[in-house]
Amino acid sequence: MSVLNRRSLIAMSAAAALAGIMRQRASAQTGTNEMAEQKTKNVVLVHGAFTDGNCWSEVILRLASKGYTVTAAQIPMTSLADDIAYIKNVLSRQSGPVVLVGHSWGGMVITEAGLSPDVTSLVYVSALVPDENESAIDLQNHGSPSSGMEGARPDGRNSLWFDPAYYGPALADDLPPERIQLLAATQKPIAATSFGEKVVGTAWKKKPSWYVLSRNDRALAPELQSWMAHRSQAAITEVFSSHMSLISHADVVTALIEDAAQA
Repeated sequence: MSVLNRRSLIAMSAAAALAGIMRQRASAQTGTNEMAEQKTKNVVLVHGAFTDGNCWSEVILRLASKGYTVTAAQIPMTSLADDIAYIKNVLSRQSGPVVLVGHSWGGMVITEAGLSPDVTSLVYVSALVPDENESAIDLQNHGSPSSGMEGARPDGRNSLWFDPAYYGPALADDLPPERIQLLAATQKPIAATSFGEKVVGTAWKKKPSWYVLSRNDRALAPELQSWMAHRSQAAITEVFSSHMSLISHADVVTALIEDAAQA
């Protein structure tokens, strides 16, 4: 074989090897891109008692700016069963996997509704975290009384409303007065009997969960929050916040939801 032919053969072999390496790199990059695309992009937010879906405004705007598809549900709060059924309906309208987030009473709802196969993870924000066959009343037996709930007033028709005069001191003392006034004015009542209803299933036993623990909470005792979060083996982030941590610490809450979406 001539020197020229030998050189040509070496060059061809090197080119083939280089092409193979490039194909492998391209294949690996494609796999990485596919994994990135599989990250959960849908987020469903569930509000608590004495609020509505608008309490998530700060979190919604932050998540939307990052490309997430966000739905803030408006649960009826006529019963725990009605709330769970409502969220299951909302979940059925999502396209792809979902991070399910609950604030306060919303934690009761997502614990059972989160059993939906499309839910990949749960995020509890200053929320109740029941076990199977537990009610909100049952959970209160594991912690000290929540003094802030003294502001809840029955209307004689099985509904509880929060006295506007107590709304700030009890639920949102780290928010501006204008926002407190808005929250009190737009609140939704909750059926008093809801607090005695028990969840049937427990999603946190099957799916990873995160918890935002509000240390200055007067509506849900911090020690009870800690007990529930540890029992559910949630990844815990503590904030020095009122019960309305989803507003006063929206950046922290948003970051935790992103952690859940990328897990």
